[in-house]
Amino acid sequence: MTFNALRDDIVNGELEPGSRLAVEHLRKRYGVGSSTIREALSLLIADALVTAEGQRGFTVKPMSSADLRDISNLRVLLETKALAESIENGDDDWEAGIVAAFHRLSKAQERLDASEEGAAVEWENRNREFHDALNANSESQWIRYMLDMLHHHSERYRRRALTDTSVPRDVHAEHTLLMETALARDVDVACQVVTDHIQRTSAVIGAITDEELAAAE
Repeated sequence: MTFNALRDDIVNGELEPGSRLAVEHLRKRYGVGSSTIREALSLLIADALVTAEGQRGFTVKPMSSADLRDISNLRVLLETKALAESIENGDDDWEAGIVAAFHRLSKAQERLDASEEGAAVEWENRNREFHDALNANSESQWIRYMLDMLHHHSERYRRRALTDTSVPRDVHAEHTLLMETALARDVDVACQVVTDHIQRTSAVIGAITDEELAAAE
C-alpha cells in the first residue's frame, strides 16, 4: 500500500524532515498514479506527518526538540491512562501477551546490540508490540488509536538515536521493570515507571537531535 510505504520512508528518515514532496517524483518512486499519491499525502496530513502549504505543495513535517517534548507529554497522559485501565482489567491472556511481547523484544534487543542488519527496524516493531500489549486492555479505542499515531511520530526521533551510545542507558532494564510492575498489578508504580521511561527517551533523543540540527546549520 502506497500510504504505508510513504509513511515508512518518512518515519525512517529516507524522506528527510522539511523536504518537499513533489507528486511527480513520488509517483515515479512508488510506481503508482498521481491520484494514489495525493490520497496517501492527504492521509499523512491527517496523521500530521506531512504538511500542505497552499500552492507550494507538500512537505515532510520538520523535527524539533519542542515537537518531541510535546509528543512525549501527550504519550505520558494517554499511556498512563491506558496502562492503568489495562492493569485494572487485566486477566491471564493480558499477562501472557505481555510476557510473549517482552520475550520477542528481548531477542530483538540482542540483535540490535550485535548490530545485525535490519535490527533497528525489528526492534521498533517489537517495542511497539510490547507497549501495545501493556495497553491492550484499555477500555478506550480512541486512546489506542491516538497512541498508534503518536508511535510513528516518536519513532521518527528514536531512529536517529537508536544505535547512539554516547548517552549511557539500559533500555532493556527499563522494559524489564515496566513488565514486572505491570504484572504485579501496581498501578501507581507501573504508571510512574512508564512515565520515567517515556521522559528519559525524550531527554536522550532531544539532546541528540539538537546536536544534529546545530551541526546542520
